[in-house]
Amino acid sequence: MYDFNALRTETDEIIASLLADGSDPDALYIIEHHVAHRDFDKLEKLVVDAYKLGYEISDAEEVEEENGKLLFVCDIVSELKLDAELITAQQKELLPLIEKAGAEYEGWGTYFEDPNGEEDEYGEDGQFFDDEFDEDEPTSRH
Repeated sequence: MYDFNALRTETDEIIASLLADGSDPDALYIIEHHVAHRDFDKLEKLVVDAYKLGYEISDAEEVEEENGKLLFVCDIVSELKLDAELITAQQKELLPLIEKAGAEYEGWGTYFEDPNGEEDEYGEDGQFFDDEFDEDEPTSRH
């Protein structure tokens, strides 16, 4: 079981660090909850459940550990204000699914948002994933 007090402390520290560095307090942020599993099929079931809750999902990647075993990783993604209450609510929603699947929660992350930036780095529509893709080209994130 996860220690929500420790997770909240970490969330507060991440937010404070971003704001201290000058990140825009009023921007919408891409929040990526990092998950890992040794079994791709179980990870896939987990992300389907997260998708049904309204989250976007990044493509899973294979990572080889030092011991030679494979680990499958991906992000469960949303876009919201940089607010500890909102991020904590997402963790409380996702962590039971992650535990049930036997996956590991590796924390969350986001990106610096320049308050003086002129353009939305995610494109004119503000979307961070392409809705359509050419089968000959790899899908990419904005």
